[in-house]
Amino acid sequence: MRYQLIGVNHKSAPLEVRERLAIPESKLPDCCRDLAAYPGIEEGMIISTCNRVEVITHTTNGTADLRGFLHDHFRLKAEDLDPHLYEFREKDAVRHVFRVASSLDSMVVGEAQILGQVKEAYATARAVGAVRGQLDQLFSRAFAVAKRVRTETAVGSSSVSIASVAVELAKKIFGTLQGKNVFIVGAGKMSELAARHLMAHGCASIFVANRTYERAIGLAQRFNGQAIKFEDLYNSCDRADIVITSTGAPHAIFRREHGEQFLSRRKNRPMFFIDIAVPRDVAPQMAELDGIFVYDIDDLQQAVAGHIADRRKEAEQAEAIIASEVEKFEARAHTLDVVPTIVSLQDHLETIRQAEIDRVRGRMGSLTPEQEMAVEALTRGIINKVMHTPITTLKSAAKESEATTVIDVVRRLFNLPAKTKESGVEADSKKDEVGTRQ
Repeated sequence: MRYQLIGVNHKSAPLEVRERLAIPESKLPDCCRDLAAYPGIEEGMIISTCNRVEVITHTTNGTADLRGFLHDHFRLKAEDLDPHLYEFREKDAVRHVFRVASSLDSMVVGEAQILGQVKEAYATARAVGAVRGQLDQLFSRAFAVAKRVRTETAVGSSSVSIASVAVELAKKIFGTLQGKNVFIVGAGKMSELAARHLMAHGCASIFVANRTYERAIGLAQRFNGQAIKFEDLYNSCDRADIVITSTGAPHAIFRREHGEQFLSRRKNRPMFFIDIAVPRDVAPQMAELDGIFVYDIDDLQQAVAGHIADRRKEAEQAEAIIASEVEKFEARAHTLDVVPTIVSLQDHLETIRQAEIDRVRGRMGSLTPEQEMAVEALTRGIINKVMHTPITTLKSAAKESEATTVIDVVRRLFNLPAKTKESGVEADSKKDEVGTRQ
């Protein structure tokens, strides 16, 4: 396995670092193309959410300069980024991917949104050709593992998400959400989740603003709210007691001067901003104003702590499932590693057998069908006996860490051609072929 992963998340890096790495959805395809074209990388994909940015690759020789890719692509200095990075290889990379897909590495353990986000990242990379055989196998298995964790444990039993925790925090601040006016900025999935929770807690009205007005209308209609054109955002936002913002804007859309205008029009009645966007939608200077309360994605971690404690036992069961699945995945990967060598050895010896029969056929003269069958059986029997020991050794080595060494020795002994890239489908078909020949 030549998997390699590097990234930052809510545990390793503060928001100020994560927002510098955040990739807008519109730019993700190009980023995946750039990654797949980077030296030493055969396949690659990128997961970019509010709480993590991770680069997952299958490399040419087992290692690639992923730190260099991040430095180059995001134009960041090593001293600013490297202290916050984590990196995994091979088996550890597989385990991390399984944990992320199963929501065990999330800020809110068990939240359902991360699996959908990983699937979207996978689909994007696959669509541009950056994901093929090896990462295809890894993420197909990761999705199956996530489903198993959801089915066999209660880690995701309650409806918890960043959006729900944000609404929970708003309720604690105001005591009740009854009669409160809410402004949703951004009409994405996170915003819709927030709207659902807000309405369930008795909010009086919801306003929705989005750069694409049609999407704002669609979301507002689902909750009997009112759509606001984005250009009217600053003239309308002061109508809200609570503003939940989650856009893909590269820079803050709410700055100190906006807060001053809102407070003036509200006659200093307080406003509460929950910023669940990365990069942040609300400039930190907004929080300096009396009457403006701002909470960003990292501020939500304290509210999340209770949910983590409640789910610890379920998470332990999920971790056991993942440990088992990682072992199975590794064993299967090692088995597939030896299949091309076995097939190549069989083809090589069969070519020699046929060449030798053709070479002596002229001296043997005309053979009866029975004699032809006897020659065929004799030569095949010899070849099978020659192949038995190396094939048995290769199959046994597939279960151990020495597989790569044994493969190289067999290829050198029999002067087999260098290994070629093979997809999971090709490897599976050759595995079936090996079984048929034996």
